[in-house]
Amino acid sequence: QVQLVESGGGSVQPGGSLRLSCVASGTMFRIYVMDWYRQAPGKQRELVAHITSGGSTKYADFVKGRFTSSRDNAKNTMYRQMNSLKPEDTAVYYCHLRGSPGYWGQGTQVTVSS
Repeated sequence: QVQLVESGGGSVQPGGSLRLSCVASGTMFRIYVMDWYRQAPGKQRELVAHITSGGSTKYADFVKGRFTSSRDNAKNTMYRQMNSLKPEDTAVYYCHLRGSPGYWGQGTQVTVSS
C-alpha cells in the first residue's frame, strides 16, 4: 500500500522559512516524478513545482527564487524548502507521486501571518 506522509508545516511570520518533508512508502519512489501542490482557502489546488527522478526541477512563477524542491531517493523523501514566505503563500501544501494511479499526501498547513 502506497503512503505519502507529510510533515513540517506551521505558522511563520512574513519573510520566514519552513521546510516540508514528504516520505513515501510502499512504492519505488526513486522512479517517479514528484509534484508539489498547494490549496489556499476558497481556491483551487495549484501546482507549485515538480522534481524528476533525477532531481531536475521546475517551479511556478509565483515561487521562483523562493522555494526549492529536492529529494533523497535513498530515504524515499522529497523536501520542500520555502524561503521569503508571504501571506499569500498561506495554504495547505501537498505532495503528489505522479504515477498511474497517482497518490497524494495528507497535506500540511502553512500559515504566514504577522
